[in-house]
Amino acid sequence: MLLNPVVVSVLVLAALSLARVNVIVALLIAALVAGLMSGQSVEDTMSLLVGGLGGQGETALSYILLGILSVMVARSGITEKLIRWVLPKMRGKRAMTVFGIAGLACFSQNLVPVHIAFIPILIPPLLTVFNRMKLDRRAVATALTFGLKAPYMLIPLGFGLIFQNVILDEMAAYGMDVDLAEISLAMAIPVASMLIGLVIAVLVTYRRPREYRDATAGLAATFLGSTSVGESAGGSAGGAGGAAGLETRAENTGWTRQHIVVLIALAVTLVLQVVFGSLVIAALGGVLVIFVFRGEYWRTSDELAHGGVTMMGTIAFIMLVASGYSSVLTETGAVDDLVTSATGWIGDSQLLAAVVMMVVGLLVTIGIGSSFGTIPILAAIFVPLCAAVGFSPLATAALVGAAGAIGDAGSPASDSTLGPTSGLNVDGQHHHIWDTCVPTFLHFNIPLFFGGIIAAMVL
Repeated sequence: MLLNPVVVSVLVLAALSLARVNVIVALLIAALVAGLMSGQSVEDTMSLLVGGLGGQGETALSYILLGILSVMVARSGITEKLIRWVLPKMRGKRAMTVFGIAGLACFSQNLVPVHIAFIPILIPPLLTVFNRMKLDRRAVATALTFGLKAPYMLIPLGFGLIFQNVILDEMAAYGMDVDLAEISLAMAIPVASMLIGLVIAVLVTYRRPREYRDATAGLAATFLGSTSVGESAGGSAGGAGGAAGLETRAENTGWTRQHIVVLIALAVTLVLQVVFGSLVIAALGGVLVIFVFRGEYWRTSDELAHGGVTMMGTIAFIMLVASGYSSVLTETGAVDDLVTSATGWIGDSQLLAAVVMMVVGLLVTIGIGSSFGTIPILAAIFVPLCAAVGFSPLATAALVGAAGAIGDAGSPASDSTLGPTSGLNVDGQHHHIWDTCVPTFLHFNIPLFFGGIIAAMVL
């Protein structure tokens, strides 16, 4: 088991990422390790990786479109209004601010299922506020990741309904029935452990003030570009013009037609996401509304696309490579071998069975980067194994759900970590591995590991 290609590959990925090797390079090297250890040639491994790139194509495209939309929102000046309104309410209240962000993020999975779409729109303009509060962004990263994970594990609405139905269907496919309402009960203890991790992160680990340099001008250049609709009328241009435009808008407290158009576009984006369940359709709809109603001119589309790619392009490409890496792990049979070999360690011990299943879930999900995609892989072995050692259907649901979700936080290739990084690193002061993945791994995966085991033993 210890020399299984998945185990070795994930350890290589973790070691390279912690050594600050670029995540894309680390994923490629880890994929080669997994392929070669599985008996594949370099050429075959690369073919599997390239063939699997399309698995996250829609997610990558949605990231780019959301980046373009967020640039449009920022250029309109609404973000400056948000800062001026929020700053007096947030000053000196770091812990409450972080818990508020966690609560807001929770809505993105169930009540308003936009997933990570809100992060590149909401978080970058708040960085100036966070800097003035000396708020540790690692606390914000843990809050965002909690909001992206805990609600879908616990609440059967939106993405949560999808997640819990996957558990329900996979358990039924292997001969164990459980009601949908019972899955929320099964996941209560694992989610409670994550809540404990969040409280520790905010009130203990990252409670001290942390200094960041003021990068407002850089943010203005990133978001505003050389021109905007308002600046075109005034004739300002260039990077300095962008900053000047920011100051001009800051002085203008009135609402303009551009502001109204952008608000309508955001509402359309939300409605399309709820109706179609597609971030691509939703983000494209919002972008088109702004163009059609002249919130931006069509001639600025190249500039806006460049800004969107600058903001989200790296994240989108990581998702593509991560999909190829996942394909290498699954198509070579390495994941199946890991799950099968792990069962030989268990015997008749329920405690040992729970520990091994959580470890396997952690390794597989960190590599694949998706809890939704991990559950079908694990359920094929875990459900019959749980039945053999005497776990109840409720305990089995807790193990399958917790083992499928445990590696999502802390994975360099998960949108639960890439999403927060995309918003917090706009000014280049937030490292994806050390400031997002490591904090979320420590405060969520470790509590979730023990929470899953406890749930299995008491349910």
